[in-house]
Amino acid sequence: MSEPRVSAEPLRTDRLDLLPLRVEHAQEMAAVLADPALHRFIGGDPLSPEALRARYERLAAGSGDPAVSWCNWVLRLRAGSCLVGTVQATITGDGIAEIAWVIGTPWQGRGLASEAARGLVAWLEQGPVHTVVAHVHPAHHASATVAAAAGLAPTEERQDGEVRWRRQRLPR
Repeated sequence: MSEPRVSAEPLRTDRLDLLPLRVEHAQEMAAVLADPALHRFIGGDPLSPEALRARYERLAAGSGDPAVSWCNWVLRLRAGSCLVGTVQATITGDGIAEIAWVIGTPWQGRGLASEAARGLVAWLEQGPVHTVVAHVHPAHHASATVAAAAGLAPTEERQDGEVRWRRQRLPR
């Protein structure tokens, strides 16, 4: 039997507010995510505010599968009162969460992705999640650093050329 759906809720770290994603975030986030360099490892191109709004509408509607929860947050840097990136988790009814993160280019190198990922993993492990995974391009050293900071370890598994990182919580 699958666990009930999980919903993103506001989270707080030392410097960040993790705010559940809303369609209204699209305009500001389009500017945050506008640098084509952010797509070097994930492919694609930056989305226009309109295209990002449509994407956020789909994400906000949630997964069509009742055993899958889509939890998405934007990251607000309290010191600048501005959005700087996102974190997300896709949680399945079997207690596995796949996470991802992105920080806009102007805010990279400050440890914000690591801070957000640690906060996200801590929150996930308070609920039904026992395994957290992330997929990191083998040449993306900054993302590998974030995964390690969140307590994940690389595995021998590959998916679409990316290294699967994993963290398993000890049974309670």
